[in-house]
Amino acid sequence: MSRTDVVVTGLGATTPLGGDVASTWDAMLAGRSGVSALTQEWAGQLPVRIAAQLAVEPAELLDRVKLRRLDRSEAIALIAAHQAWADAGLTDAGLDPERLAVSVGSGIGGATTLLNQDDILEASGPRRVSPHTVPMLMPNGPAAWVGLELGAQAGVHSVASACATGAEAVALGLDMIRAGRADVVVAGGTEAVIHPLPIAGFASMRAMSTRNDDPERASRPWDKARDGFVLGEGAGILVLERADHAAARGARVYARLAGAGLTSDGYDIVQPHPEGKGAIRAINRAIADAGVDRRDIVHVNAHATSTPVGDLAEIIALRAALGDHPVLTATKSMSGHLLGAAGALESIATILAIRDGVVPPTINLDDPDDGLDLEVAAHKPRHMEIPAALNNSFGFGGHNVALVFTRP
Repeated sequence: MSRTDVVVTGLGATTPLGGDVASTWDAMLAGRSGVSALTQEWAGQLPVRIAAQLAVEPAELLDRVKLRRLDRSEAIALIAAHQAWADAGLTDAGLDPERLAVSVGSGIGGATTLLNQDDILEASGPRRVSPHTVPMLMPNGPAAWVGLELGAQAGVHSVASACATGAEAVALGLDMIRAGRADVVVAGGTEAVIHPLPIAGFASMRAMSTRNDDPERASRPWDKARDGFVLGEGAGILVLERADHAAARGARVYARLAGAGLTSDGYDIVQPHPEGKGAIRAINRAIADAGVDRRDIVHVNAHATSTPVGDLAEIIALRAALGDHPVLTATKSMSGHLLGAAGALESIATILAIRDGVVPPTINLDDPDDGLDLEVAAHKPRHMEIPAALNNSFGFGGHNVALVFTRP
């Protein structure tokens, strides 16, 4: 693989904290929570009645007729992708479509379409099922729609690696540019499965917080009182570009995507390795791939979902791979867990932390776990110079992805 420099020239997002990158970032720095009570009628029967829902509904941004052909995960992927495309200044850039690729994944995909159309089938018969059902539920749908609307012809790829999906999609984009397959890759993740069945399934695993009476304080990574993650929805998209291609067109550069490390635990379908061995290898590989000194990585946007086991397994891995010098944050404390979109959104937060020299806070960390022996920016932002930063993402099945970003 070549050592081609790859930079980030565009960002887009729609999240529980805001309808775009700027509003989401502002909310993070302010320490605002995007978690609220579910008011839908179906939520009353569930043991978990909270979630981090989108701040801006897709119907406010997309045509109603078009929206009927899209699963919610597809709609928000398109919204974030168009934002990132415009932010990168590629709208009228005359980019060769054969040098443009897409890498957008989803952990669960069009599950709400599948479930809703099955309800229609059972209640009204097959003639009432939408002819758009299959394109709406297929897991490659978000990537396909982004590729179609942007005219990508260098390849459209859809990664599915549970909660590591968004980060792995970004890593795939890095590989595609280094391999010479594309000059520009639109990469990231999307997820929208706030629906009774996924919530009931996660709740049965005892993976989710049941703090129904206090939604904004439910997601509390590393806190002794944490009792599980909070389900969120949203999309995050990055425009990755070959550095000399970006320079030739005078593009603004947010950061350099310096390296990626991908491993698998080979341990359990749900639980992380208790000693974080797969995570350690992923972090070490990302550092080696980036060619940076681990002492330069002074900030980590941790995966930290607010689960009792996962949070501390990551701390063990970080201490082993990096030492005790980085300042950590867990932005899921505010956004909730966006599953397949988490790694993409947290990559955006990592990039903006480097750009602005500020670590967003971890909220709700009132009583740190005894095993938390690394420094965390708790309750308020931490202003500091950040030459390089790490973003971790881990997923069911033992997927581990670590990304290293540096100043451009």
